[in-house]
Amino acid sequence: MKSILLTVLIAIAGFNLSAQNVEKARDFLKAGKLTDAKTQIDGVLADAKNQKSGDAWYYKSKIYEAIASSDQLKSQFPDARAQALEALKNYVQYDDKKLLLLQIDQYKPINEIYQAYFQAGAANYNSGKYDDAVTNFRGAIDASTFMSSNGWIAMKIDTTSNLYAGISSEKAKKRDDAAVFYGRLADNKIKTDNMIEVYRWLANYYSTDKNDEADAMKYIKLGKELYPSDTTWKDIELSIYDVELEHFRKSGNKDSLFAKYDDITTRFPNNHIFLYNYGLELYQYASDTTGGKRLPNAEALTNKAKDILNKCLQVKPDYAQAALVLGEISYNQAVDLQSQARTLKGSSPDMVKKKADLRDQAMKKYDEAIPNFQKVEQDLGSQGKLKMDDKRALKDAYDSLITIYEQKKQKDKSDAYTTKYNNVDKDH
Repeated sequence: MKSILLTVLIAIAGFNLSAQNVEKARDFLKAGKLTDAKTQIDGVLADAKNQKSGDAWYYKSKIYEAIASSDQLKSQFPDARAQALEALKNYVQYDDKKLLLLQIDQYKPINEIYQAYFQAGAANYNSGKYDDAVTNFRGAIDASTFMSSNGWIAMKIDTTSNLYAGISSEKAKKRDDAAVFYGRLADNKIKTDNMIEVYRWLANYYSTDKNDEADAMKYIKLGKELYPSDTTWKDIELSIYDVELEHFRKSGNKDSLFAKYDDITTRFPNNHIFLYNYGLELYQYASDTTGGKRLPNAEALTNKAKDILNKCLQVKPDYAQAALVLGEISYNQAVDLQSQARTLKGSSPDMVKKKADLRDQAMKKYDEAIPNFQKVEQDLGSQGKLKMDDKRALKDAYDSLITIYEQKKQKDKSDAYTTKYNNVDKDH
């Protein structure tokens, strides 16, 4: 019995000693003796028995925040504010007095930590110290999140700190960090007059930096939901598809490239640019002979290219570039048929017939090409000053028409188009 009583008395004595040491730290803090206060409270918490002392953690938080705010000591202890916040978290975890100390202080310690972090971040930002700004805004976010999670404030997310943490990260060339801060704002559907730029930025970031269509489209969808009257979302969405197409072009995977074109032109059937580019790239691929021979499905690909280019002209009838490519497809097929005829040797009736048939097929292909080249002239020839690409398209159309009518032995028409060709630079 005496042994048990002695143990209890020793425990009480130890508890009283611990409490007295915390009080000493508190008194040093009140007297402004911050170094002594720090030494005292560090000593208390160095003892494993005191690790769950709410009072000890509370005064550590107050002491360390005072140090962080001290012009004389803050550089000596650069992590003092971060330790103050962690100490306050421990206080909330271990306190058995229903946070009485914090309530008596009217939550001043956590407010001071938050305000200090935010003000430091703003000062860093204004002076161009963007890495330091990110560190301090991140601290403010940590503090505000802690307050929110404990129900001390109604704010769901610290909009301003996250926004400026994102901007600071951008300016510090840390786009991945910026995406985290901006993402929090967008995921919480934060909407203000200038917040639309966050949604645009995220869409472009995930498209350009990460080649992540799913997340890019996620933020476009959120942007459309929050800012439905804004007219830029479609352009941003289309630019994302341009980035994806370029990715597949560089990869060399034509199947993936054309599958993406199929997807895009299905989603945007009235976008003539995607239709034109799709038709052009299909034809270029089908007619590529750099490997020494044509693709086995070259004819099918060419026919598909023609169908797509005709759809382009249905959407935009005056798009001269599409008409030009359609004309060139038929023109090149005619030239190819003529080349085949020239390779046939012999003068037997059967061989003569084969040559004649190929020449007839070539003339039909030339006839098929003529209306498309004349459409280029119709769309561009009546205009005044032309852009360089349009001027080149008109000259290419005239050049092809000259050759066609030479092949058809119609000198008057060949000469007429020669004159028009020679006058393009003067007239346009």
